[in-house]
Formats: sequence, C-alpha cells, structure tokens
Amino acid sequence: MLRESHYLSGRLTTIVEAHADRLTRDTVNKLQTSQQTTSYRKLPYGELHYRVNEVYQNLGRWLWEKTDAVIQSWYNELGERRCTEGIPLSEVLWALTVTKQRLIDDLDASTIADSAIELYRRQELDRLIGHFFDRAVYYTALGYERSRVLTESD
Repeated sequence: MLRESHYLSGRLTTIVEAHADRLTRDTVNKLQTSQQTTSYRKLPYGELHYRVNEVYQNLGRWLWEKTDAVIQSWYNELGERRCTEGIPLSEVLWALTVTKQRLIDDLDASTIADSAIELYRRQELDRLIGHFFDRAVYYTALGYERSRVLTESD
C-alpha cells in the first residue's frame, strides 16, 4: 500500500516541491501578517523561512521516507523552540494549519483531476498530507508541553 501511495502521488509531490520557494514565501508572509499569529512577527525571517521550506521542499521524503521517530524529533524540537521563544501554543498550531492549508490550496490551483486516476492520486495525497500534519501537530504540542514543564520546574 505504501509503495502504491508513493507511486500514485509522486507526480503531485513533484509539483509541490517545484513550487516550494513560492509556497514558502507566501506562507511566511501570511504567518508574519496574520492576526492569529502575531507573535511570529518577532521571529527571524530566515529561521521561519527555513522551517517552512523544509516541509515543502522535502514533501515526498516527509511523507514516505521519514520514519515516525524522525518526524517526532523534528516537531518536538519545533514545539520546544517555540515555547522557549514565548510563542503561544495556539499560534504554533495555527502556523502548522496555515502551512498545510497553503499546500492544499496550491494543489487545488495547480492540478486538474481529468480522470478517475488523477482524482484518486489527489485524494490519496490529501490523505497523506492530513496524516502527516496530524502527527506534526501532536509532536509539536508534545515538545511544547515538555518544554513548558521543564521551564516551570526551574
């Protein structure tokens, strides 16, 4: 099933990765101007750009090659970092939602499901993206909470 999912959605992830720079700029701009993520205005542009770009540029690897342990480590660290930076957890989780939604919107705009197979590929990729971001949200919150407990106990 994993190999079939990889095959069916590979072309769409190639499209996303080809648009990664534009997606990154748009997402970072939204994060630094949105009323839901006002704390992101104080983060260095370069660091925020790196984090967002890493997701888009390496979407295929994140979906099929990265183990759950690697994803957990990456997003635990993100949660811990945002906690120590004083970014509210609600804003951190909203930033992940914005990143996911920007990705979905780009796929909607750049792909046409002109056959049943194309529609299936798109639905499968949407499912994989949703699963990936569900894990990202959980592991980010876990890292954030762990950092908060450590900070409060000091």
